[in-house]
Amino acid sequence: MYMINQSDTLLVMAAALFFLGMCTLTMGMFVLVTRTMNKDLRNISAQTAKMVQKGIAEDMAGLVGNASALLDGVSNLVKTAAGVGIFLTAIGLGMMAAGYWVVLQVNWAV
Repeated sequence: MYMINQSDTLLVMAAALFFLGMCTLTMGMFVLVTRTMNKDLRNISAQTAKMVQKGIAEDMAGLVGNASALLDGVSNLVKTAAGVGIFLTAIGLGMMAAGYWVVLQVNWAV
């Protein structure tokens, strides 16, 4: 029968923490790449800019105001997605560093 000791437990914990950190880092990078560079967001921004130009040319203040609010909303959406991606990336790197630190704490002499 195999007896698990403290070193084995710490190594399993470190491996799990490092693996979860890698997964979190990957998710953060995925969010940064896909959510902030989304084709739909660029399309909405381009169409809104056209609406603003048309509203200015035809002297429609309401259209310009609403288009400006839409651009602000899209900008906040991109900022939020980027913030989530950066947060996940930072947490992933922290978890990987913590897993490495746990490995350094293992007493190999046992």
